[in-house]
Amino acid sequence: MTEVALPVTLPAGLARLGVALPEGGHAKLAAYLALLAKWNRTYNLTAIREPERMVTHHALDSLAVVPHLPGREGIAVLDVGSGGGLPGIPIAIARPDAHVVLVDSASKKAAFLAQAAIELPLPNVEAVATRVEDYAPARKFDVVISRAFSDLATFVRLAKPHLAGGGVILAMKGVHPDEELVELPAGIEVVATPRLDVPGLEGVRHLIVMRVVGSEP
Repeated sequence: MTEVALPVTLPAGLARLGVALPEGGHAKLAAYLALLAKWNRTYNLTAIREPERMVTHHALDSLAVVPHLPGREGIAVLDVGSGGGLPGIPIAIARPDAHVVLVDSASKKAAFLAQAAIELPLPNVEAVATRVEDYAPARKFDVVISRAFSDLATFVRLAKPHLAGGGVILAMKGVHPDEELVELPAGIEVVATPRLDVPGLEGVRHLIVMRVVGSEP
């Protein structure tokens, strides 16, 4: 008989990840998932529609990167191709000290992101409706991150202009992307490729941590 895995609750999943949300964080994360499910019925923000799968495949998967973010206060994070706000909104909930910008070229998705920032509320979140190559912010970012946005070489090319000195580029991947790593452009160093153990999520997940060679803060 095949054993069926029971859904992982949000508190249990956070405990296994070693991620402690700030006061009110659990409620905001639950409210975000409810809002995502509501808007998804009309705007098709994600192919995942079951609430219990949103906990594992969206919330916990996104929060698995939090221990790998720079620990200093006030970091600036750019989430490229944010879609339904992943991983940017869970990161913003877990790190209220961080300024998180969510960029997506689809106007309907960007509208959802802006509404989520207002309703939750998340004063540390900014939603921008544009292609990342057309984005011209006044500041650079300590972290540029993506989740299922593109191949590594394309992502690095688009992320690099937005990276502050000493910043990191983070790409969330499934299996270890050996072929994509070979195609990385010169001047990019792979710092680490930790495997992410996401509670309740089948399959392998990796985080590719990169930086610009010779870049200093």
